[in-house]
Amino acid sequence: MTDADRSSEKIHYICQTYVGTKAGTNGQAGLKIGKQFEYSTASEAISRAEREALSEDCAGADAYMITEDPASGEVGDPSFLVRLGNVPELADF
Repeated sequence: MTDADRSSEKIHYICQTYVGTKAGTNGQAGLKIGKQFEYSTASEAISRAEREALSEDCAGADAYMITEDPASGEVGDPSFLVRLGNVPELADF
């Protein structure tokens, strides 16, 4: 990848919350995405995740960053900044 290619990448900072789901037919409760917020800085995403994790209806929250290549639409794997509370395993992403 050239420097010009890297400079065209867009970085997204995301706060994503999770809520618990009721046990299904398999008898296991799970998690689903509650809310997603996008920010322009990592510190804003981390701060929001910390606040959301304190909420009574929030099981857990992640703050992470992903890079996007606007030319191709490809999105990289998430790089987690903070993971709080009950969150999915990394392999689930």
